[in-house]
Amino acid sequence: MKKYIPILKRTQLFRGACDEEINAMLSCLGARLITYKKGELVLRQGEHISDIALLVEGILHIQSDDYWGNRSILGQIDAGDMFGEAYALNESTGLLNDVVAVADSAVVFLDAKRIINTCRGACRFHAIVVQNLFFAICEKNKKLVQKLGHMSKRSTREKLISYLSEEAKKQRSSTFTIPFNRQQLADFLSVDRSAMSNELCKMRDDGLLEFDKNKFRLIC
Repeated sequence: MKKYIPILKRTQLFRGACDEEINAMLSCLGARLITYKKGELVLRQGEHISDIALLVEGILHIQSDDYWGNRSILGQIDAGDMFGEAYALNESTGLLNDVVAVADSAVVFLDAKRIINTCRGACRFHAIVVQNLFFAICEKNKKLVQKLGHMSKRSTREKLISYLSEEAKKQRSSTFTIPFNRQQLADFLSVDRSAMSNELCKMRDDGLLEFDKNKFRLIC
């Protein structure tokens, strides 16, 4: 666990804490470290959980498959991101989606009840963790609104423009790399991969952008 302290310090949940405080809080919150191989399920749809999770290494996808095997990627979890809090704080609700490792990954699980209830030792940092949890949930809601903004567009081109524009703003550059391959991007935007690839080629021919695999450059 010690080797992941630097990444934990950069998470929203432990923002403002020093190494010693994080170590103390990990013990206080019953932290457990579990590793996963690429392709393994971290959390399964319908599962009930009582832990808030922090990804400290690797990449995870939040995804859902329908009855016929069609996949939708609802989001990507990167190192330092928190997930599962909405379900851990409401144990009566089962997970609506799977969480899958798309690279070898390591996850720290924290007992949600220990976070929201003051511990016997009255840790100095405990109240700040609760405050940070609130801000982290607000930030995730903001990302959800952004995703809904992409999905609300009618055409494949409009969805691509919305998503790529947002990535350019986020990375503060007209040239940027997205975290998805073609199939993953199609799953994320809920469009047909072939239709999306054709649209990207048309947008390139129209002088709107250039691309090479998952690297893009937007042209004004």
